[in-house]
Amino acid sequence: MAKPVLVLMAAGMGSRFGGLKQMQPMDEQGHLFIDFSVYDALRAGFEDVIFIINPRMEQDFTEKVLGRISRHANVSLAFQELSMIPCGIQLPQERTKPLGTTHAILCAREAIAGRPFAAANADDYYGPEAFELLYSFLTQDKPADQHLMVSYLLENTLSPSGPVSRGVCTLRDGHLSRIVEHKRILPHPQGGQYADEFGNTVIIPAGTPVSMNCWGFRPGIMPLLEQKFAASLKKGLDREPLTFEDILPTAVQTLMEQGTIRIKAQSSHDRWFGVTYKEDMPSVTAEVAKLRQAGLYPPMLWE
Repeated sequence: MAKPVLVLMAAGMGSRFGGLKQMQPMDEQGHLFIDFSVYDALRAGFEDVIFIINPRMEQDFTEKVLGRISRHANVSLAFQELSMIPCGIQLPQERTKPLGTTHAILCAREAIAGRPFAAANADDYYGPEAFELLYSFLTQDKPADQHLMVSYLLENTLSPSGPVSRGVCTLRDGHLSRIVEHKRILPHPQGGQYADEFGNTVIIPAGTPVSMNCWGFRPGIMPLLEQKFAASLKKGLDREPLTFEDILPTAVQTLMEQGTIRIKAQSSHDRWFGVTYKEDMPSVTAEVAKLRQAGLYPPMLWE
């Protein structure tokens, strides 16, 4: 069995954050979320890391990230480019927005090279347990159609600074049975809340598992994602030519409905955190300091 590779999606534009949050230092030492994820992944057993970036980021990313991480892991870059789309499909010339996380993974298929892979966001903190679960799953002999989602509790993923999008999950017998992407979820004393299409407030109970784009995929997922992306892109561009995105939670839900994949669900007990808005930065910096004080990370990760 081929050794699994870690794929970190770092091509997002950070529209609500107002910049490239994947390049935003999280502590006084200048560490990024990427540093913590790769550090935890290496401790879990991963050796190879693929970063999916926008081509315009290459020089900055190479200088600020690869220079230090490449001394400890086998690293490579994959580029998420709008030109990398199925034959026969044309994008509007004025389109600049990336095509989503499904497209990002497909842009890395040559670098992944048929290996099992973990996929995660480069601008989130997942904690050590997520990478331990991913590595353990991907190195076990499992059916080819079984993949993994590492989930988190809804209430631990919301922002006090504004609404967020989350893949709300329904689990059955240790497997994901349904995942629905809800936008504009706000904190609520009982968990979270959002407004439905009729303007009614819907409460999502505390303890509800949500997807934070933390996946373990076997090689057979790639041709299925390719087929799904081609079909959804044609329809999506007709509706929203400048803003349509094909995201992994929606792709996974479609493939589950088709009966082509099964998703094992495991929950991380670590606290997830991220920076959807610039106002989230002080709390994130404080959380990083707590983790270091607890001895989970050394002062300098790469020394």
